[in-house]
Amino acid sequence: AGMNGTAISNFACVIFNVSFMNCTWHVGRTATEDTQYFLYWTPLKNENITECQNYIKDTHGRHIGCRFQNVTIKNNFPYFLVNGSRSGQSIQS
Repeated sequence: AGMNGTAISNFACVIFNVSFMNCTWHVGRTATEDTQYFLYWTPLKNENITECQNYIKDTHGRHIGCRFQNVTIKNNFPYFLVNGSRSGQSIQS
């Protein structure tokens, strides 16, 4: 929405030891230092969506990932949504 280049890229999640999962992403090419990203996820499509509780941050304090503990990944893929905001304005997810 008029803020090209701020959307994330290279979103990836790694599951290890069954109940731990790390998700990471790259901030947008033209994202300013006050751009912030928020990760929401649900293990199943129709379950409650919850926000990340333990963000990984870069040197500017921007969220660049999430550490999940004690998660149960069902036999299908979880759903993820990353929303961004800049100066409190919502940007493209």
